[in-house]
Amino acid sequence: MQTDQTASRKPTIFSLNNIKSLAKGRLPGQVIIQYTDKCNASCAQCGMRQSNKYPRTTLNVDDTKRILDAMAERDVQAVSFTGGEPLLCLNEISECIRHARDIGIKYIRTGTNGYIFKGSDKPNFEAKIHKIAQNLAESGLYTFWVSVDSANVEVHEKNRGLPGTIAGMEKALPIFHEYGLYPSANLGINRYLGGYDNPPPTGKDFDAQAFYEHFRQGFRQFYGFVESLGFTIVNGCYPMSLDEDEASENAVYTATSEDDFIRFTPQEKLSLFKALFDTIPEFRHRLRIFTPRSSLMALIKHYEGDTEASYACRGGIDFFFIDSKDMNTYPCGYRGTENMGKFWDIDLNSIDKKAWCKQCDWECFRDPSELAGPLMDMFHQPLTLSKKLLTDRAYSKLWLEDMRYYRACNYFNARLAPDMQKLAKFQPERFRILKSPNSADISSTPLTSAIG
Repeated sequence: MQTDQTASRKPTIFSLNNIKSLAKGRLPGQVIIQYTDKCNASCAQCGMRQSNKYPRTTLNVDDTKRILDAMAERDVQAVSFTGGEPLLCLNEISECIRHARDIGIKYIRTGTNGYIFKGSDKPNFEAKIHKIAQNLAESGLYTFWVSVDSANVEVHEKNRGLPGTIAGMEKALPIFHEYGLYPSANLGINRYLGGYDNPPPTGKDFDAQAFYEHFRQGFRQFYGFVESLGFTIVNGCYPMSLDEDEASENAVYTATSEDDFIRFTPQEKLSLFKALFDTIPEFRHRLRIFTPRSSLMALIKHYEGDTEASYACRGGIDFFFIDSKDMNTYPCGYRGTENMGKFWDIDLNSIDKKAWCKQCDWECFRDPSELAGPLMDMFHQPLTLSKKLLTDRAYSKLWLEDMRYYRACNYFNARLAPDMQKLAKFQPERFRILKSPNSADISSTPLTSAIG
């Protein structure tokens, strides 16, 4: 039951508009709009949890449409409506999504903390889900995410304060599929993604290998769990915690926390990212996993001391965050002290195009900046690119494999069912699995093999 033409879109990175942007030294723009900071969940990892008492704010449709018009005029191609809990404003956001679609913005995302899946044992549950799925599908939405915190039902529902939601997800996903919408499971990486019973080793007795193995098992459990629920796309949000010497108020997007639930030391992050890096290949032929391994490799090298390994983030240059409290624009959700004013007043051509920021791990802008880095070099620093790809064979193989994989995933178009024939080419048996950086058996396969 596909309700609009969005389902048939097959995007490509190498569209004419994208090539024009790259040639000008820019990436196709994307903006995160925090439509509301109201929330009805109790997540330990988020400062917007309902128990935090402060004045809540919500944008309005007319102002948001004005922002969207300014985005279209500046050739922004992607917009994400986030919260708080976006679906507390479902009808308003759906109207904004339709407007974005009608003015030519192609990649439109929103999601939910999962509260809509409560009460799956009630007689009106299926009718409610049909109504929500139809609303979102008809709006022109490209991607719809659902937050899932753990492979353990108790951990997820206790943390969210939303009992019964996992059973509701399992019942609701086939209904979304009827409308040609394949939601993504969105994991905010935390200490308990595998459950409460066996917390990761930490503190003065920290054992890097034990920590790594703990999260290897945890990621395996999580991917298998969301697959069993019926999800076909999975994303992993890197821990949105702040370092001890940072003031939490610096982040304008308060989906952050100092809680141990998501707080990791640099040593722990290194082991965690290695575990994720090594687990992804086991599931790429079964799930569309958004996390790019080339970006993870850069993060791993960063935490090993090679701060030049990664590309700088394009936040504040091509990517932006708009806050619900003042409707102002910021380079990202992290750099909250850099108020850029109203988006419709910004002259993008006056912004220095040279990226420099490596202040955080957050994947929202960091991962696309990393993936696009070699493409930018292709147009503007071909000698630098050639040197990087030829001297770092492990990175070049990973980056090329990520690009091929994204294409096999139809660039994570949630309006298309997964193409299992394309994904099957990424079975570990067919491709040699790269171990995390600094492992003894890291592959030195020639570039031609990586291209396939």
